[in-house]
Amino acid sequence: MNDSPGRAVPGPSPSDGERPGAPDGQDGGTEGAQAPAQQPAAGGPKWSAEQPPPGEWSSPGTPQAPQSPQTPQPPHQQPQPGAGWGSYAGPRPGQGQYGPYGSPGGPGQWGKPPAAKPGVIPLRPLDLGEILDGAVATMRSHWRSVLPITLVVATVVQVISVLVQKYTLSDLPVTSAEEPSLSDVADTLGGSMLALVANGFIQLIGTIVATAMLTMIFSRAVLGHASTIGAAWREARPQLLRLLGLTLLLGIGGVLLVGVLIAPGIALGNIGVGLLGGCVALPLLLWLGIKFSLASPALMLEKSSVSTSLRRSSRLVQGSWWRIFGITALTGIITTIVAGIIVWPLTAIGVAIGLVDAGPTALETGAVMNGWAPLILSAVGAVIAQTITMPIQSGVTVLLYVDQRIRREALDLELGRAAGLENYGSDAAAPPTGG
Repeated sequence: MNDSPGRAVPGPSPSDGERPGAPDGQDGGTEGAQAPAQQPAAGGPKWSAEQPPPGEWSSPGTPQAPQSPQTPQPPHQQPQPGAGWGSYAGPRPGQGQYGPYGSPGGPGQWGKPPAAKPGVIPLRPLDLGEILDGAVATMRSHWRSVLPITLVVATVVQVISVLVQKYTLSDLPVTSAEEPSLSDVADTLGGSMLALVANGFIQLIGTIVATAMLTMIFSRAVLGHASTIGAAWREARPQLLRLLGLTLLLGIGGVLLVGVLIAPGIALGNIGVGLLGGCVALPLLLWLGIKFSLASPALMLEKSSVSTSLRRSSRLVQGSWWRIFGITALTGIITTIVAGIIVWPLTAIGVAIGLVDAGPTALETGAVMNGWAPLILSAVGAVIAQTITMPIQSGVTVLLYVDQRIRREALDLELGRAAGLENYGSDAAAPPTGG
């Protein structure tokens, strides 16, 4: 090692008298400073011949004196704002409130981009509020297609229902002054059964037609596409017979299930056994109803057969029975309350008008309910209620089907591409390589 004066040798820390970073051949003080009086002994550590002036460095335990300005680092050694992974200087141009990879935050935070929403729902798994909001939003934004369908169907159903009730039940011999004979009871039961069957059949056909067309409208609304009534009819018509078969199969199956479970009690003449069978049948019917609740949209949208749609619904509902049951039950409660708010006041007004026309004795004979005023006003209320509630019920069922397929089959990627979003879902997020 060269021990000549002016060359510094590694030694103690700066607080012990050394100033780091002094170039070779230069001292840390002013030009012409005196060298220290005491020289290092031979064989000891080699010190520079010229040391900083007194007061340049402070000894340990004493207050630190102000240091002389240091030479600034070269620009390439200084940290740049926002560079690297350890700092964030705000969003980059065009970045907005999300980071460069779609997640909230800045550089260093990456994840999936926000879900696209080309139509009435975001293309991701839905919660209860989004399902209900999607059904209402479709009815509001596509009312030109939705409301005419439900209005026409509800009107036809209620007009026929009023005529059947008026001309079937008005001739029933129901009096309180005389004891009805056996033939009168048979006529009453026959007329009631005829009215119920007629109303049920009309309601079935109208519900099938409306459900099929609304399913097509809702499926297009998910993609952000409008649908006309004619287009919905053309798309739904090929599947109407299959949808009718599915509805009849579910209805007949439910009746047979109840009959099988209560048949032992009827055969034995034991009311307790019959009630036990009925108590078993009710939860079983509820379980099967939810299990096959998605068969209708599966049949219409996948153009499948009745048996295939039942299997599809069973697979989609599996593992989510309670969730689908809760959403379906809540939807039923909401629509029932809305329908009651509309129907009951009009029915009460019709009954009041009937009492004024027929007199107080009409309540005793029950003839007041067969008058034109109660029948017409209650039918008007039913038309308004069905026009509003039918799209909500159909929309919730369709969106539950879409939601279950998104959760199980990643249908959101296919929907995004069908909605015209290029390369949707193909650009998976990845961490950056530089910084």
